[in-house]
This record gives sequence, C-alpha cells and structure tokens, in this order.
Amino acid sequence: MSMSVVSSHSFDKLSELSADRSAIRYDTDMGCYINPHALVDCLPYLSYRPCRHLDHQSQIDHESFAFEQLASEQLASEQLASEQLAFEQLYVEEVSLFDVAKKFATPCYVYSHTAIKQAYLAYANAFADLGVPAQVCYAVKANSNLAVLGVLSELGSGFDIVSVGELMRVLAAGGDASKVVYSGVGKTACDIRYALEKGIGCFNVESVSELELIDRVAGQMQVKAPISLRINPNVDAGTHPYISTGLKQNKFGIAHNQALAVYQHAQALPNLNIVGIDCHIGSQLTETEPFLHALDKLIDLIEKLNGAGIEFAHIDIGGGLGVQYIDESVDAVADFAAAVTNQLKKLLDNAKKPITLFLEPGRSIVANAGVLLTHVDVLKPSLSLDNDSKNFAIVDAAMNDLIRPALYEAEMAVIPVMLAKQSDEPISQSVPKTAWDIVGAICETGDFLAKARLLDLKEQQLLAMTGAGAYGFVMSSNYNTRPRACEVMVCGDKMQQIRARERIEDLFATESLMNV
Repeated sequence: MSMSVVSSHSFDKLSELSADRSAIRYDTDMGCYINPHALVDCLPYLSYRPCRHLDHQSQIDHESFAFEQLASEQLASEQLASEQLAFEQLYVEEVSLFDVAKKFATPCYVYSHTAIKQAYLAYANAFADLGVPAQVCYAVKANSNLAVLGVLSELGSGFDIVSVGELMRVLAAGGDASKVVYSGVGKTACDIRYALEKGIGCFNVESVSELELIDRVAGQMQVKAPISLRINPNVDAGTHPYISTGLKQNKFGIAHNQALAVYQHAQALPNLNIVGIDCHIGSQLTETEPFLHALDKLIDLIEKLNGAGIEFAHIDIGGGLGVQYIDESVDAVADFAAAVTNQLKKLLDNAKKPITLFLEPGRSIVANAGVLLTHVDVLKPSLSLDNDSKNFAIVDAAMNDLIRPALYEAEMAVIPVMLAKQSDEPISQSVPKTAWDIVGAICETGDFLAKARLLDLKEQQLLAMTGAGAYGFVMSSNYNTRPRACEVMVCGDKMQQIRARERIEDLFATESLMNV
C-alpha cells in the first residue's frame, strides 16, 4: 500500500492500519518477532512495493559500494535468476531504500518529511479540534537535525530544549525563541544569559538554586526572566527506569510537597516573572492514565497556588505519548488530548485569564518517521546444535550508531529492504526458520541491535531498523574511532542528504601529539 499520503487521523490510529496486527507477534516457539508486512502496514511512511525481476546487469553497479556485492551473493544467484521469483522493495514515501543505500552507502539514517509533519499535526489538530489553546513544544533531544527542526518550525512548533546548543540549533533552523521552553537541571549563568538575550519563552526551573541564579542573571541584565517550576509529582509512569522522570528518586524537578513554598519564594524575587507550571513524568508512556494521575496532583497544587495569588499563563503537561516499535499498544493522540482536556476542564473554565496548554512530545513526533539502514557484513552461524547456541549477523551499524538496544534493552524491528518470493505464494506467508542476533563490529559484548530475530539473511543484504528517528543519531558516538552515519530526508520522490557522513581523519583532526 502506498503511504505517501496518510491523514493525521490515520496516524492517530496506527493499530487500525493493519488488518492483521496480531501477526506482529512474539512467537514463543521461535523466540522472536515475525512478519515484516504486518509491521510496515502499521507505519505511516513505509511500504513494500513490487518491482520487476531483478537483473544484476542492470541493477548493480560493480564500482559502487560494497553492499552491492549482492550481484554475486544474492541477486545473481541461480535461485534469484529464476523467472519464478518476484520481488518487493521497501520504500520511504516514494523513494526506494535500495536507491538510498546505493547513493549514500550505509549505515544511514533516513527520515520521512511527511511522517514528521503528520505526527506533529496529530497533536496540534487534536487540541485545536477540542477548542483548547495549545502549544506543541517539540523535544529537541529526540532528533536535533536542522532539517527536522526546520520542518517543525515551518509548522509553527515550539521547542523544548535542555542546552544552549539545542537553542542555537533551533534558531539556526528558523525557530521562534519566544516559543522555546528551556528545561534541564544544570543551567549555567552563561546559558541563562544567552537564553535571555535571545528572548526565551520560559525557563522550566528544577531547583531553588537555579531559581536564584536566574534571578541574579536577570537582575544583572535588567530584565524579567519568564519562569515556571517543574514539579516532581512522585508518580510512577511505568516506563523504563532510565527514562522515568517523575519519581522522587529521580533528579528532576521540585518535590510536589515543596512547590507552594518555592513558588512563593519565586514571587518574592524581583527579577522573575511567573508564567507557568510544568510536570514531566517520563518517556515512552503508551497509556494516558499516568498523565492523568500526575494531573490530579498538579491540579490540586494549582488550586492552592491560585488561592495564594499565583496564577499562570500556561500549564505544561510534559512529554507526549510513546510509540509502537513492534507490537506495543499505544493510546491514540486524539483520545489522549480528550482525556487531558477533560481532566483540566474545570480548572481552565474557572481561570481568571486564558491558559494555554504546553506539551513536549519528541519520540512520538520522529521515532516512527525514521529508519536506520544497514547491511550485513558477516554471517556467523552457530556450529553447535545446543539449544542455547547463537547465530550472529554482523552488520555495518553498531552500538555507536544506535545505542538504545544496548542501553535500554530496547526492542526495535529489523526488516529486509528487499523480499523475494515464489510468484504464487504471498510474501507475508513465508516465515524464515533461523533466528539471528543482529550485532555490530564494536569490541563490546553489549554491542547488539536486536536479538533472536527470524530473518532469511545473506551477506551484503540490506536491512532497515524501524522506529529509529528518535534517540538514534543524537545519541551516537565515535567509539572505536567509527565515523558517525549520514542522515537523509525523503519528501515525496526526492531524497536529500541532511548530514554528511563523517570521515575518519576528521575524528582526530583537532588532536595533537605532545611535544616534550
């Protein structure tokens, strides 16, 4: 199915896009997830499309990149040369990922312009349809490429930042500083000064020390600094402990039971302007319920603050929903917006002045707008018949390119860029029997991208890791002196490199030997 045009409503109902979503299941007998077609049908930017019988003479340029040894290893094999075979290629919008790899090599991050736009509009339109003033502040940390920020800036997005570097990126991409909220626990005086000079919309303050520092810097500049306090409600979001932010043992925010006193302290400081209140409880929340639990506590606090004469121009409800990586069930954005609005209705109706809702989605804007494209370098099948034996597929991407699986044990789908089938047999019914661990070449046991995945693999085969648009490239590194991947954006039938691949010599260009 063509996915070049998908409505925001369709994006909101990912689980309904597939007639057989259950096929993206964990097979207990095989020990892995199966059926790439069922997964692709649930994503708003990917599609498998038939292509003509492959002919290595016309398809493969032998002087191109190494993965194109497919000519001898795969495409030119006797099996694939048979007229009984048909093929499907994986597309991002109207662009074949085979063509992307052919032009830019691998590993390579590929993003869909359309999917980013539609994911943003799913939030903006959901609240607009309810008649609720809302400002989406995209969490820049999820994916900070200028092209990504530029798409969102053109749509009128605000931005949630956690560093001066992210602010500079937003401004370079055409973002409006007055729509920026500055979060994070470690703002310095220089950071605060720069943000005030640029006309920052609001500081989300995380401690009393930070509050007083902002007041001092603003006083030196003879300006009023707009602030909100980030409240830690001590609510369990039910997510991975490394991305939980709303428990009392987390480093973020001001304890709920201390917030009234801290707001009164802020009110007494001469160089601060209280404009809002903020609460963020974690990332990859697939259900609305934890948000509502946090809002219960926030509403109670706001009523007490209003009673003390402290009122707000905005209420920041924190991050957005999580995403479907493989088989997660995620609440629809429209349902999320309706539940949040209903929870806040009484408070909003009784407010003395209009209140705007702020929200800070990141992952749900870009995760399912991107893939990591990689190819198989080496196959290392087990030579043992033991039940606990492993088959390893070593690919050219690694934990330095995508650290989420190693860091969080995150599970992301791995699907072939090209599928072959007997012409009278549906591809979706052909299930490989070999389970592979997809690993990189980094000298770490923890260097893996996926485990126990049923795939029919050959060396030099192209693979795509879905859900890689968030916390992918932004968390990559040069470990083992590996250049970071290039980034490509697709819009319709056009593809553009939006970050060039690093060169090895550039990695040590700023270093020098010691002269003694």
